Amino acid sequence: MLTREGTPVPTHSAPPHAVPAAPTPTGPTGGPTHRQAAGLPRRVLAGVLLALLVAVAAPPAQVQAAGPGVECPPGQNDCSVWDDDPGTPGDPGGGTGPGSPNSPGATPKCQWNGKPLPCYNPNLGWFDNASGCYYKVAEPQREAPDGQVWYVRTCNGGDLGDQSMVLLDDEPPGFGTPPDPEELARRALASISLLPPRASVAPRRSMGPGLVGLPVWMWASTGRNYFGPLRASASDRGLTVRITAEVERIVWTMGNGKKITCTGPGTPYKATGPNAGKKSPTCGYDTGYAKAGNYRVSATTFWNVHWEGGGQSGDIPQTRTSGVVEIQIKELQVVTR
Repeated sequence: MLTREGTPVPTHSAPPHAVPAAPTPTGPTGGPTHRQAAGLPRRVLAGVLLALLVAVAAPPAQVQAAGPGVECPPGQNDCSVWDDDPGTPGDPGGGTGPGSPNSPGATPKCQWNGKPLPCYNPNLGWFDNASGCYYKVAEPQREAPDGQVWYVRTCNGGDLGDQSMVLLDDEPPGFGTPPDPEELARRALASISLLPPRASVAPRRSMGPGLVGLPVWMWASTGRNYFGPLRASASDRGLTVRITAEVERIVWTMGNGKKITCTGPGTPYKATGPNAGKKSPTCGYDTGYAKAGNYRVSATTFWNVHWEGGGQSGDIPQTRTSGVVEIQIKELQVVTR
């Protein structure tokens, strides 16, 4: 649903533009359509000009019918230019593959050269952040002085080519610690795919331009991998942690400094639907663009990964960003002779 239904609507620097009730429609290039460009009676032109003058102080104009069951924005008869566009993949890009985050949330407890590692590996033992090595009690033990123990040490973040035997007086740092619930939560997160949204807008540039001051629809692909909820679990040494990942909000960057926040994926625009040419009922830029131009639109989903296990709980934030959708906006034009 739109942020205006429950949360404040983002403020816009430009006020909504008044639009005449029935101006001459424009074609895909911004000029008049062939059907009305020529042979327009003078008294009709006079009525159009009068409508333009009245529109300055008039309330928002009614949408103009374009056929049975279809209503279009004033000055735009062809509602089909408002349609789906998946965007440019990977620009600005989003996480791909299992668990690959755009924003990783809290820093993992065990890592080497910036790479998160499991604090315990059943084959290598326990990890020490300070040395970057795993330690495991050697079996069988070599002969050693009293109080000292032989360990198999695997360094360089667990590189089997950097493995050696060491004799220590005390246990290495972190040795023998129980499973860390948050580490298991991250392990469960790595087993699922949080996909970047497939952004769509109406109108879209590939089909034709929109007009200054008219509403813009935004929506994104639905599905559990795009919005959740997704559930997974991970277990280690008797401890099981379960996670639930779900999108809390989606933020649209409109390419003109404006950002619109919605709480759901939005409603796909249908050129033959009952809301064609009107404001989106769930997620839209209602006042539209104040100036003509080309704009690059993208969307970012904000996920929350909630985990529970071992008597503890927590949250890991994640984001995913869509590709770019281009939108072209033109001024409303009136044909005079």
